[in-house]
Amino acid sequence: MNNPEEKCLYCERDAGQLPLLALRFGGQALWICPQHLPILIHKPEQLAEKLPGAVFLGGTEDHSHD
Repeated sequence: MNNPEEKCLYCERDAGQLPLLALRFGGQALWICPQHLPILIHKPEQLAEKLPGAVFLGGTEDHSHD
């Protein structure tokens, strides 16, 4: 049975609906689905309501992986 706390911090779907990736932030165990992982990486400010302090993560608009 899934832990009710294990749901995507963005869309709030659980592991019964889609895969979830675990992460830790601010001493909390959190989950995010693969569909919303790019938001965490590139536009964390969009998570500010659901993830206090996310606006300070500094998303990137344009970066290269040379």
